[in-house]
Amino acid sequence: MKVIVNGKIIQKDCILENKVLVFDKKIIDICDKAPKNCEVIDAKEMYVSPGLIDIHIHGSKGSDTMDGSLEAINIISNSMIENGVTSYLPTTMAMDKECVHKAFEIIKKAMSNHSQGATVLGVHMEGPFINEYYKGAQNSEFIIKPSFEFIKDYTDIIKIISYAPEVDKGFEFTKDIKKNTDIILSICHTNSTYENAKAAIELGASNITHLFNAMSPLNHRDPGVVGAALMTDVYCEMIADKIHTNKDIFQFVLNNKGKEKIILVTDSMRAGCMEDGEYELGGQVVYVKENSARLKNGTLAGSVLTLNKAVYNFFESTNLKIHEAIALASINPAKSINIENKKGSLDIGKDADISLFDKKMNCYLTIVEGKEVFNKII
Repeated sequence: MKVIVNGKIIQKDCILENKVLVFDKKIIDICDKAPKNCEVIDAKEMYVSPGLIDIHIHGSKGSDTMDGSLEAINIISNSMIENGVTSYLPTTMAMDKECVHKAFEIIKKAMSNHSQGATVLGVHMEGPFINEYYKGAQNSEFIIKPSFEFIKDYTDIIKIISYAPEVDKGFEFTKDIKKNTDIILSICHTNSTYENAKAAIELGASNITHLFNAMSPLNHRDPGVVGAALMTDVYCEMIADKIHTNKDIFQFVLNNKGKEKIILVTDSMRAGCMEDGEYELGGQVVYVKENSARLKNGTLAGSVLTLNKAVYNFFESTNLKIHEAIALASINPAKSINIENKKGSLDIGKDADISLFDKKMNCYLTIVEGKEVFNKII
């Protein structure tokens, strides 16, 4: 067993001080005094937080999910632990069927043979079932109509499908997914009307991918997808880099959605944690400069955000307390993909996914299922 002492333990509704966190592979106890014969970790007054969960990330440290290699997934996994992320969904893009399926196969291998870095929880499939009008940085060459046949062999590993409901004729794909799988449907890259988006939500679409970005906007005559997102009970992803959305919008969304339904994500591409320069995303050239990743025409192409920074940005720009901001990147994403019984908080019996952060959310220690994988405090 191991214990963490001298830390501020982040709980869902409070911060505990002068307590000891006891764990092995699972969280064992939170108590007043460390049991005997335990390895002791001194948190040095830092926040002892549940590990962060990124449900939307394409790449980092020069590698991308669509590289289709186990090495690329391992690089991404090892990059994320430096920012306190303990589990994530590698996210695909609109590319040809063979490339997408190859990425699925590699992710399946990474899930069954986790040996390093952050845990791979499954696949977030973003595209190719999207609307070309709001394609963003997705390649229009590979955009197709929603097809259950396309994903039927991978329903065991796909956790989220981000799609445009208006291109789903008669909502047949939506109905097939909700009837035959446990996959979460998330609305994205969409020109859907308010009414159409609400209809998809009523049929089971439960998430909105990167709220405000690549979707029909809020208008007083047609509230669009943004209006449907704010006026229904769906989870809403946000890329809190202060580039994809103005920081003053954070509190507006919080006021309308409540803190239980916002999920912070990075949507990071391969330039995450790298220097400015020229990179690639989905077969297109991306230029990274001053924390912004864009195509040649200026279109935002994912981000270079880290999830701990997203938490700090949101905390700094809203009236949330730090433990509430951390929940947007821990228990909320866990709930959204139905793994809250295992991950997302420091409850007794859950996986010992733990991160230590300072007041600005810089990460100093990361523990994945009880194993120390990153340490900057030694």
